[in-house]
Amino acid sequence: MALVLFLLLAAVVLGLVGVVVDGLLYLLFIGIAVLAVAVVVSAVRFRRGGRPTPR
Repeated sequence: MALVLFLLLAAVVLGLVGVVVDGLLYLLFIGIAVLAVAVVVSAVRFRRGGRPTPR
């Protein structure tokens, strides 16, 4: 869970810096990519979350 929250925070910060600072628009796209990774990681964790691990 901490990894997902860190990725979301990094995506927001990169997106804001990319929008505010002139000439660093590529940071906005990196922030969008990090946000996509966070969504995928959380979806994988949510899908596996309710089942016990087989032994």
